[in-house]
Amino acid sequence: MTQQKQVSTTAVGLIDFETLPAGTEATVIPLAAADGAGSRGVLYARGGERTVVVVSHPRGDMTRHYAAPAVLEAGYAFYAHAPRSLNNDVDIEHERLLLDLAAGLGHLKNEWGYENIVLLGNSGGGSLLTFYQQQASTAPPGRLTDTASGDPLDLNAVEMPKADGLVLLAAHPGQGAIMLTGIDPSVIEEDDPLAVDPELDMYDPVNGFREPPEPSKYSVEFLERYRAAQHARTGRLDARARALIAEQRRYRQKRLEPGFADLPLEERTYITRRAVAGHYMVVHRTEADPAYLDVSLHSWKSTRTPASILGPRPDQVNYAPGGFGRLVTPRAWLSTWSGLSTRATLIESLKSIHEPLLLISLTSDSLGFPDASQAQLDASPSEDKTIRFVEAEHFATPLPKREEALRLVVEWLAPHFPSRSGE
Repeated sequence: MTQQKQVSTTAVGLIDFETLPAGTEATVIPLAAADGAGSRGVLYARGGERTVVVVSHPRGDMTRHYAAPAVLEAGYAFYAHAPRSLNNDVDIEHERLLLDLAAGLGHLKNEWGYENIVLLGNSGGGSLLTFYQQQASTAPPGRLTDTASGDPLDLNAVEMPKADGLVLLAAHPGQGAIMLTGIDPSVIEEDDPLAVDPELDMYDPVNGFREPPEPSKYSVEFLERYRAAQHARTGRLDARARALIAEQRRYRQKRLEPGFADLPLEERTYITRRAVAGHYMVVHRTEADPAYLDVSLHSWKSTRTPASILGPRPDQVNYAPGGFGRLVTPRAWLSTWSGLSTRATLIESLKSIHEPLLLISLTSDSLGFPDASQAQLDASPSEDKTIRFVEAEHFATPLPKREEALRLVVEWLAPHFPSRSGE
């Protein structure tokens, strides 16, 4: 076995190419999905691998993922797929990302000849890859035929190679699921980022807020009202998104009606502009899950401190310009960020996946909690499923804990899937 160099890393776990085992070759693979959209993958291999481990994420660049050196060193190829929405939160539709993954996995099977494919779902990649596997495991004609917004998209007409195993590493419940628990229900007016209903403000001391690093404490009564109001706000945003989409569809239909070409230019221009115009939704204040600061919530096996993955002061991040899902198209809101409308929810997808499963829960994670990980394991119908807990934060830090987590991955892979020939 090749001696591996010390891995250097940033806060989000990007590797330097120099840390890859000797003899590793990186191949960039341009791909076209069934709808013609482009994406790409990067395949790392030393030659002779029989199993490939696949990572992807709705928007994050996984081509330098920290798991690559350990996976390669253990004798497996490593493939990172960058979908069409790379570095783009604004218009992600998860159903369309499945087309990109299908193209990538098909290429690995048909062109590279890998015997086995193992999906490694890390962070938001967990809900994306389990959604893919759920649909790939569904025989036509039972697959989805539209997006969450109702646009036609027939997955039954697409070749979707099914993976042979699944690893979930610090996989949170899904972008819509975390938005449903993180959206601020105290927003009074969607166009006013500062308007607040004090009775629903988790950052009001009257409701239990304490300035970090002191933990906050929220009553059961407050949390019940808070969670109900989060669902209500999400429902209102869903209705707004659907109304915007319906308006655009009305004008698109007008362009198809007989006699459209005979209308005066001014009228045709009016209709056309509304048919092609894009709408955006600004969703203010999305960093407001009481569990971020009240560590008595989701406390089972948890070793976390008051914080979110965006920093130790979610009360400030909640009002800052950045954050999850702040600027989205109506279609992206419904498909990706709405906890009421998205289909890409990890626990729901897992219910249809029977392949071997390894779930690694990081106990200091403030996004994917250990009790949620256990619930996901319980929901899996697989007869070969394992859960392990590692005391690390969401990005698998500190480094010794990251190495522990990766060792668990490699130890699980070895008896399940053949590695590189001769190793």
